[in-house]
Amino acid sequence: MFEFLSVGVGLVILIFAGDALVKGAVNLALRLGLPALVVSLTVVAFGTSAPELLVSVQAILEDAPGLALGNVVGSNIANVLMVLGVPALIATLHTGACETRRDYLYMLGATALFVAFCFTGQLVWWHGIVLLTALVAILAATFLGSRGEDVEVEGADTGLPGWKLAAYLILGIIGLPLGADLLVEGATEIARDFGVSETVIGLTLVAIGTSLPELATTVMAAIRRHADVALGNVIGSNLFNLLGIMGVAVLVGPIPVDPAFLRTDLWIMVAATLMLVPFVFLRRDITRLWGIVLTGLYIAYLALVLA
Repeated sequence: MFEFLSVGVGLVILIFAGDALVKGAVNLALRLGLPALVVSLTVVAFGTSAPELLVSVQAILEDAPGLALGNVVGSNIANVLMVLGVPALIATLHTGACETRRDYLYMLGATALFVAFCFTGQLVWWHGIVLLTALVAILAATFLGSRGEDVEVEGADTGLPGWKLAAYLILGIIGLPLGADLLVEGATEIARDFGVSETVIGLTLVAIGTSLPELATTVMAAIRRHADVALGNVIGSNLFNLLGIMGVAVLVGPIPVDPAFLRTDLWIMVAATLMLVPFVFLRRDITRLWGIVLTGLYIAYLALVLA
């Protein structure tokens, strides 16, 4: 019971600390004179992925690298099947109006690169350098292709007092490692108690937990009929998971890849990624029927992993 409490408390701290860090870092960057587009592409992207990043790094430091790998792959599967599927049960996501082809092609390339590295049997430091270099190149290309566009920065508040900005930064910096430590410690204990691998816990419990903020945001947007950007958010999140989070994680320590992981979970992530083709290239909306299909597939995947 204590292990589940530790995971729950860790997740809550991660969610609130991550949100605080984004607000503090975004407003500090804007006050320092950084362009809104740069802040959106870097500070917001890194800040919103900070919980997953801290969990992965903490898992490697605590000698549970399978948890880090499972977290990233499980989050990418959950983002497509759960984060897009559940809100579509509430209302059709009008994603057909969104232009996401360029970012989706980047995500396909990142997925192919990540899968190829996994088949070497162990992710090591030079893989991390290649992944991070690819991320920097994509961010640079996106910046050059988007210059002159009006960008709304998530978390920006021009009237935010200095003391509150400092408080957000302090809460984020202290809360993220604390939440990650509680989550990883609880998750590894659960894995031992139930006799399953840390990878399985990462693919399920941790992946769902770290995807909850995106799910909550998309569900609320669906209720208000403003979930048009959900597809772009999922593509961006998955791209950053593969290149940014895994890139940093393997610089901290090597991550061995379980042969069973290569046979099943990696290909399910690839299949989930390819399921976005109709929405990206054919401009289909994600209807309630698609919501049933995606959510049903995610439930089936969880049953397969936990069986």
